[in-house]
Amino acid sequence: MTSVRRPSSVSGVLRPLRAQASRGRHATAEGGPGQADAPAGRSAGRSLARRLIAAARATAVICGRNRMAVAGALTVAAVAAFCFIGPLLYHTDQQHVNLALANLSPRAGHPLGTDGDGVDQLGRLMAGGQVSLVVGISAGLLATVLGTAWGAVAGYLGGIADAVMMRLVDAALAIPALFLLLMITAIFRPSTWALILVIAGTSWLGTSRLVRGSALTLRTREYVQAVRVMRGGGVRVVVRHIMPNTLGTIMVNVTFQIADAIVLLATLGYLGLGVQPPSVDWGSMIGAGILYIHDGDWWLIYPPGLAIALVVIAFNFIGDGLRDSLGVRWQRH
Repeated sequence: MTSVRRPSSVSGVLRPLRAQASRGRHATAEGGPGQADAPAGRSAGRSLARRLIAAARATAVICGRNRMAVAGALTVAAVAAFCFIGPLLYHTDQQHVNLALANLSPRAGHPLGTDGDGVDQLGRLMAGGQVSLVVGISAGLLATVLGTAWGAVAGYLGGIADAVMMRLVDAALAIPALFLLLMITAIFRPSTWALILVIAGTSWLGTSRLVRGSALTLRTREYVQAVRVMRGGGVRVVVRHIMPNTLGTIMVNVTFQIADAIVLLATLGYLGLGVQPPSVDWGSMIGAGILYIHDGDWWLIYPPGLAIALVVIAFNFIGDGLRDSLGVRWQRH
């Protein structure tokens, strides 16, 4: 009986991308050095976008056979639908205080009860989930982009430039991320976009180290050396050859980055440094509900806490599934 060998590396999974990159290199060789020196802007962007789409399709096919990744993806989709579609079906007033309805236990009309201001907790859970998911996903993606760019450039340049860039990363890693977050959010007024930038700005360091390690290996490959011989620009090498060949590491990393960003946002919200009222996130809901913990008002704490745990575990399931399916060697920082 003929057996099908499971791909054990990113190169085996993304072989069509290698073929496409090879065709691109041959076309460059025929065009001569002038072609290699052409701006990497639009053509490189389109090429990278095509490779990302192809990588996503290949990953979806492979991860479809991984139950853990599928369960995580379905969970994230269900939570997103609950947070963004739920308010269209379950209408609540999240803006006005009604002390006559304060701290009601779950009952008809208020399935998860109300908080200390008389605001419906189920509607608040949906609103908090919107902020938590938007900030978490946006910050995770931005941190991955920043870390990938920094690590790819450092690994490609090597030498003194690589040493200086990575020493800066090591110095930043020596400072606890939570301390930086608390200091920055205490100085600037937290908003959704500010929190995205702050969390991303303290989360990209580990990604840069991972991508830099891959870039150090890729920079010695024959096709990279060929581009250099033809006087191809460094931007072209990084964007068209190094970054696409680290897609496996990047895709695994982004899921963990999103999970970490959601936890960081919840931590800031619990400490009162998250989004400011009337906006709310899951962490600030727990922070507000902890005041009533001795009164037995469990509905103020358990639902947002379970939501955070569920989403974080789901993203970790997706990351673990991607890691196993793509055969990526992974070590979380």
